[in-house]
Amino acid sequence: MKKGILCLLAVVFLGSGAALANENPKDVFKGKLFAPNIILENRDQLDLSKEQFTAIRAAVVEVQAGVAEHEWDMQEAYQALMLELDKSPVDEDKVLEYAGQALLAENQVKKKQMAMLVRLKNLLTDEQIQYLVSVHAKR
Repeated sequence: MKKGILCLLAVVFLGSGAALANENPKDVFKGKLFAPNIILENRDQLDLSKEQFTAIRAAVVEVQAGVAEHEWDMQEAYQALMLELDKSPVDEDKVLEYAGQALLAENQVKKKQMAMLVRLKNLLTDEQIQYLVSVHAKR
């Protein structure tokens, strides 16, 4: 039972964050949102203005700072959960409480990342978006 719970948690914690943390979000967003690294890789072709570049940088820095706090919370809850799983018998209520805390923190990370991706798209012109869509389709 303990191994089953541990495997399930590993899948949840390791796999659920992959969609937004993925360096190439095309699988999830199908060319509708663009990670900062994709925008910056195509910076010259997009002819980003200084203002756009500065705003993109600020958005990335802001989300990194906000994400760090929630990652600490997630790590703390995950460690508490793992300690609880080492006990015999395992307190199911505590495990679920810690799992809930970790998932809440992970959800906050995803929300911040999503807000940043939307903000980045809103900083681009229609022509720049179309260029990124065309680049995205070739990948």
